[in-house]
Amino acid sequence: MQVFNVQGMTCGHCVKAVTRAVQEQDANAKVEVDLAGKQVRVQSALGAEQLLTAIRDEGYQADVA
Repeated sequence: MQVFNVQGMTCGHCVKAVTRAVQEQDANAKVEVDLAGKQVRVQSALGAEQLLTAIRDEGYQADVA
């Protein structure tokens, strides 16, 4: 499980956008979003950089936790 700090998530739409962005890169990825903690946990075959790029491309600031 990879953990990322993601700034800018505020609502359910943000959760869906981040989840969709990751799953477009890896359809089998398991994504858990913690809005209050501003963290996204991802179980995926993809590397951290690929996942960060997907999240950042949605307009969020993200880095490895």
